[in-house]
Amino acid sequence: MTVYTFSEARQNLASVLEQAKREGAVQIKRRDGSLFTIMPVPSQGSPLNVGYVDIDLTQDEIVSAVRAGRERPYTSPVEGEL
Repeated sequence: MTVYTFSEARQNLASVLEQAKREGAVQIKRRDGSLFTIMPVPSQGSPLNVGYVDIDLTQDEIVSAVRAGRERPYTSPVEGEL
């Protein structure tokens, strides 16, 4: 793992961050001997980006299910039964 002095890291911050991204981590050492590790944080991605689920339904079956749901009469919930 590459170790930079604080001054080197400060003067070349962009390249230090790129190297941390490529190699997984770099370290920065201060004059007092303190050592710090810089690591990239993995991207979380969108919570809406979900995988594909094969439900083995035809288009007609899906349309029929949607229509059946729309035709069902709406009944408001009785107060206190929520």
